[in-house]
Amino acid sequence: MIKVNSLSKAYGGTTVVDNLDFEVKPGIVTGFLGPNGAGKSTTMRMIVGLDTPTSGSALIDGKRYADFDRPLTKVGTLLDAKWVHPNRSAVNHLRWIAAANGFSRKRVDEVLDIVGLSNVAGRKAGKFSLGMGQRLGLAAALLGDPEVLILDEPVNGLDPEGIRWVRDFVRQLAREGRTVLISSHLLSEMAQTADHLVVIGKGKLVADQSVHEFIKSSSETTTIVRSEHLAEMENALREEAVNFERSKDVEGRDILVVPDHDTDWVGGLAYTYGLRLNELSQKSASLEEAFMQQTGHSVEYQAKTAGVGEPGMPATPSTAEPGAPAAGANNRIEKGE
Repeated sequence: MIKVNSLSKAYGGTTVVDNLDFEVKPGIVTGFLGPNGAGKSTTMRMIVGLDTPTSGSALIDGKRYADFDRPLTKVGTLLDAKWVHPNRSAVNHLRWIAAANGFSRKRVDEVLDIVGLSNVAGRKAGKFSLGMGQRLGLAAALLGDPEVLILDEPVNGLDPEGIRWVRDFVRQLAREGRTVLISSHLLSEMAQTADHLVVIGKGKLVADQSVHEFIKSSSETTTIVRSEHLAEMENALREEAVNFERSKDVEGRDILVVPDHDTDWVGGLAYTYGLRLNELSQKSASLEEAFMQQTGHSVEYQAKTAGVGEPGMPATPSTAEPGAPAAGANNRIEKGE
C-alpha cells in the first residue's frame, strides 16, 4: 500500500504539491488524474524518492522508498520510458538493470516475453517507436516482480491493441493483490481501467473516490423516456410540476428528457398513470465530463469554446496558448508538469 500524508513540495516560492493526503490500496487499480501542471509527476517522483518533500511523507508499506534494501523487488516504476541509452539493445538495457539489482538473465527473457518484445530484443532502443519504448519501460518495471507498480502514462504511444493489453495487464496485476497507481491523459481509457481515482488540481486533492462515485457526484440525474404515450407522459409530468423537454434520440425518435429525477421516480409516475414505456434509462456523465467539472478551476490554460470568441475573432481555431493542443482534443488532458 502507498500512503501519502500531508505531502507538500515547493520550488522557491512556488508550491506545486500542497498538503496531499491519500492512500493507494492493493487489489485495485487506482487512477491518478489532474490537469496540466497539477503536480502528478512531482508526487510520483516523491513517492519513489526522486524528489524530496518539503514537508509530509510518502510511504510504501510503511517505509520510504530509499529504506528498501532492494527497492525494485518492492516497487516497479515507469516514469520516463525515454530513460535508456539509444545505442543499447533492449535486452542489454534490461540485463544491465538486472545485473545491478541481482536479477537473473532468465527474468530478463521472461519480462521481454510478457511485454511482447522478445522478437525485437536485439534491436537498439533508439530505433524503437514510442509504443515499443513504453513496452520496454514496462519490462524494466516488472523485472523485480514487484508488489507495487507506479506507472506514469504507460499507454502513451501504444496502438489500440497495445492499450487494451496494458489495460488487461494492470487489472490482472491488481487481481493478484498488487498495488497499482497509474496516470493517464486518456480519460476514456482510464474509465475502463481504474477502479478508484485520486484527482488533484493545483497540487491540492480534489477527489479520492471510486470511478463510479466520482462520475455520479458530478452528474445531474437525468432520465430518458421513450413511449407511444409521450403526450400523456408530458401531462403527468406537468401535473407533478416537473420540468422536462421533448427531444430526439440518435435514431430520430421522440423522447422526453427529465432532469433531476431518477428512473425509479419516473417509472413509478408512468405506472401510476397507466402508461406503457418503451425505454426508461438514466443518463450519466462520462469521466471526461466529470473531470472537467471537478477540475475546471484548476487548469493552467483556459481556451474559449470553438466558435465563441470576441467580435472579429476566428470562430474555429483554438484560443489556447501558442503550441498548446486544443482543449479536449482526442479526449486527452494536456500533458506537462
